[in-house]
Amino acid sequence: MSDDERLPLEQTKGEFEPSPDARPAMPEPPPVRLVAVADVALLAAAGMEKQLDDFYAGMLEFVRDEQLPLAYWAENFRVVFEVSEGSATRESYRLLQVEVKSLREAEQRLIDRELEYVRQRGLVPGSESLVLLDPAGNWVELVEARRIL
Repeated sequence: MSDDERLPLEQTKGEFEPSPDARPAMPEPPPVRLVAVADVALLAAAGMEKQLDDFYAGMLEFVRDEQLPLAYWAENFRVVFEVSEGSATRESYRLLQVEVKSLREAEQRLIDRELEYVRQRGLVPGSESLVLLDPAGNWVELVEARRIL
């Protein structure tokens, strides 16, 4: 578009002072999403709260849900931990799939924290994921969020 095609802007008749917005501020959603259809329940042994906070809230950027004993909000659903005394007995080892904004940044955070992970390549060209264990022994798969154009 050339300068001739642009609409001229009307000059203001004085100094413009924006007024503060009186509406309550809405917090930004966490930068992670769960690939799930509802809240996800995982198992954890008692005493793992600090390590789980560091993993989910610190590294993966979930938001801690203060209304439940041990739960974390993603953009769409929560990960709710069922805390038990002693070691947790799992009926299945289904993994928790988490969409992150950048797989490269997530991998760098794993390297910085010296956490073990496995890089997997999918069947579709360009699809990759990082698979690791959370501090409670639950499998987590990190995938990069794909924008739909």
